[in-house]
Amino acid sequence: MKLIRIAMWSGPRNISTALMRSFENRKDTTVVDEPFYACYLKTTKLNHPMRKEILNSQDTNWDRVANLCSNKTFKGFMIFYQKHMSHHLVEKMDLNWLKKVKNCILIRNPKFVINSYVKKYDIKDIRQLGYLQQLEILNFLKKQKLEDPIIIDSSDIINNPKHMLKKLCNKLNINFTDQMLSWPKGGRDSDGVWASYWYKNVFKSKGFIRAKEKKVNLNKKLYGFYKDCMKHYKVLYDKRIQP
Repeated sequence: MKLIRIAMWSGPRNISTALMRSFENRKDTTVVDEPFYACYLKTTKLNHPMRKEILNSQDTNWDRVANLCSNKTFKGFMIFYQKHMSHHLVEKMDLNWLKKVKNCILIRNPKFVINSYVKKYDIKDIRQLGYLQQLEILNFLKKQKLEDPIIIDSSDIINNPKHMLKKLCNKLNINFTDQMLSWPKGGRDSDGVWASYWYKNVFKSKGFIRAKEKKVNLNKKLYGFYKDCMKHYKVLYDKRIQP
């Protein structure tokens, strides 16, 4: 059977790692965690937490990483799940490799993303949050007259994991399995080297957690980012898989 390559494009502070856990718990799936992270840091020269460790742990050549994502094959696995951060797509990078994968976009309401992100890292540019790049993926695929990306909202998954994962699997033309609903606590060999900094809550999890959404009052300095992100988010939200 032909290998199915799933490229799941998420912004930061979403349920992207939990969703990677969900797919990795399938017996027919192998995963890769943010393969473009080192490329992104090398190109942007941003001083992210654990920058040196990340650069030393991954290939920093964009073309080689793109080739891995679009051409690498695996024995014994039907699905190659790729957890990508959409903000890792730096401007003017060649996106033609996207033609060879099933593109999905994972979104979350910007107010929650921004509120969570600023606790870890300062926001200086809207491109740090990934919504603009998610639209760029959508527009690239449309321009190439290719299949639209599958868009799913994290809150829809959290509110009803089984229902939404079944819908996602149906769109991907793969069978749903209850193995996707829970996983063992702790880290994985597949986790990026940055996991110790970013994944503490995921390490404690055994499944999708329906947390109470607290009221968020964003700092006035962040409102401009929120307003811009909401414009892009609404375009994507209207195209998402309906609950």
